[in-house]
Amino acid sequence: MIILQQSVSSQSFLVIPRSYTADSIDIEEEGTDVVTNYTPTFSRVDYNDTTDATGTYLKIVDTFTLVEDKFYKLTVKNGSAVIYKDRIFCTNQTGTSLEYSINNGEYVDNATDNDFIIYND
Repeated sequence: MIILQQSVSSQSFLVIPRSYTADSIDIEEEGTDVVTNYTPTFSRVDYNDTTDATGTYLKIVDTFTLVEDKFYKLTVKNGSAVIYKDRIFCTNQTGTSLEYSINNGEYVDNATDNDFIIYND
């Protein structure tokens, strides 16, 4: 899953597609039939996010119109051929751990003493 923010700034993410030639992406808000087509900047990069003609990743850069706390379906295309599919979650939380939880405050941990008896024959 790809994590993006609700932002008016340009954002980027990396994917490992079936083919490294792409020309557009479609982003569909889950639960609706609203599909937005983008023509982002594509570049092939290596593990260190350095442009490399033989890099493993395809870097996608654009300004996306997303709404916080919503899921989206991502489809990367080369013409009519689909070369990559994934999900996007939009959150404005930052940091390395992204402690977002849909169940925040709803899960109650049950305390137990784990008493048990072992019988030996």
